[in-house]
Amino acid sequence: MDIFDKCREFTTAKEAQEAGLYPYFIPLSESEGTMAEYQGQSLIMCGSNNYLGLTTHPKVKQAAREAIDRFGSSCTGSRFLNGTLALHEKLEDELAKWVKKESALVFSTGMQVNLGTISSLVGRNEYIILDRDDHASIVDGARLSYGDMVRYRHNDMQDLENKLSNLEEGKGKLLVVDGLYSMEGDIAPLPQIVPLCEKFNVRLMVDDAHAVGVLGGGRGTAAHFGMTEDVDLIMGTFSKSFASIGGFIAGDEDIVHYIKHHARSLIFSASIPAHNAAAVLAALEVMRNEPERIKRVNEIADRMRNDFRKLGFDIGNSQTPVIPIIIGDDMKTLQTWKMLFDNGVFVNPVLSPATPPGRQLLRTSYMATHTDEQLDQVLDVFEKVGKSLQLI
Repeated sequence: MDIFDKCREFTTAKEAQEAGLYPYFIPLSESEGTMAEYQGQSLIMCGSNNYLGLTTHPKVKQAAREAIDRFGSSCTGSRFLNGTLALHEKLEDELAKWVKKESALVFSTGMQVNLGTISSLVGRNEYIILDRDDHASIVDGARLSYGDMVRYRHNDMQDLENKLSNLEEGKGKLLVVDGLYSMEGDIAPLPQIVPLCEKFNVRLMVDDAHAVGVLGGGRGTAAHFGMTEDVDLIMGTFSKSFASIGGFIAGDEDIVHYIKHHARSLIFSASIPAHNAAAVLAALEVMRNEPERIKRVNEIADRMRNDFRKLGFDIGNSQTPVIPIIIGDDMKTLQTWKMLFDNGVFVNPVLSPATPPGRQLLRTSYMATHTDEQLDQVLDVFEKVGKSLQLI
């Protein structure tokens, strides 16, 4: 048995490429936020996490340029050793203030935040409890821990209570949920989750990768519900509303201090370059000074949800700028994606097993910088394609 046999036997992606229906690793030659270019074709970008449109904001770009001029292109080391700059610590202070926690810690990617935080906090004979729709990085963090993983049905509070009631008392417990679920755009019901955590002595971590900059005036899901003090840990990424790359965990100082000295994904990974940290600081300043961007992206989300429903599309339970178009079949999802792409609209197809059978979908997402004219065009194309494929 050759370990590479499975590689040679994997033909699914090549078959999709040959059929002209391969939707991944598309090399864009240009991106202006709401617009992208592929082989000379202009596309309205409805598949990005650039919710506030800050990747092209002049202040964000200028901050990155100035940081490169001052600090160079890389820190060439981990945060633990030579890779911490005063700029990183300033960013951590500002992020802690933004989400209203005592302390914050910056990692190199959002995935590394979840890998390092969960695996360092959850040990043997302890429990890690997850929503079944939690992001893959949360699941992988749980797998890296030595704890017992327990999963409950998505946003099903009765199932969560049943699972918690069966856990052994006297053992540490951490529950991790996405604040804003990135595939279907619904929100974790913190007003129902928090009382259960209190009842069963469970600590709560909220992954706000997609919620920071969008919910709660930009401060995330806990702020959205007015429950910041009830959430123990808030996680966020920089590759969405913060227009950079990296991530952070925020909470009580003692907890963050422990993670700082035990998270392997922090200790053994190089720190984010200065220009990425500077871009986040600038993006945070824009969030504070231009709250109309947060208002605008949510207004767009309300409009698009209403208009998609009027056209007859199934958008599930979306409450946010992430709006799924649920198709329910792998091949039809790919065909719909291709027709939209050919007509100038970029969206993301999500197939099984990334989504349950029958929930295959096109993930659409929107930016504060989308114009009304662009949105009109997107809806026109969706209507044309939907009728052509008998989806509506």
